[in-house]
Amino acid sequence: MAHPLHLNITVEVTTEAELSSAEAATWQAARAATNHAYAPYSHFHVGAALLLDDGTIFRGTNQENAAFPSGLCAERTALFGLAASQPERHIIGMAVAARPAEGDFVAVSSCGACRQVMAEYEYRQKQAIPLLLQGPNGSIYRFQSLSDLLPFGFSADDLPAPKA
Repeated sequence: MAHPLHLNITVEVTTEAELSSAEAATWQAARAATNHAYAPYSHFHVGAALLLDDGTIFRGTNQENAAFPSGLCAERTALFGLAASQPERHIIGMAVAARPAEGDFVAVSSCGACRQVMAEYEYRQKQAIPLLLQGPNGSIYRFQSLSDLLPFGFSADDLPAPKA
């Protein structure tokens, strides 16, 4: 017999004034990163910032291409760039911000492909990574884990065990 399965994800709605100093620095870095997005086609500038375990912040931006599938989102440029250049670092926080080329920041959430990649980084680190996203009316959404954006996500645990 079918029965409902209830998911419980807590999202804190906060403001920039209520962020910790580390969160505020990460948030501002994500917003500043939008200035370096390459978005000549969509004119939608996205920035991501990763707060690392040594206190530094690593940034990424969306990168578009005339052959549209060849572009990449800000979240993935940040995560893949970090893994390629500083694989020993752990991520302890993340922020994503977006805005039109001519306009103010807007509420936005990561795409499905980015959500999958973000969840993979938590899996690799074996620890949750808090996330900040722009909410409506200047609010900020604080998630305690990237995987909160991807319930029932796919991980290495879902792959068949290798045959001996």
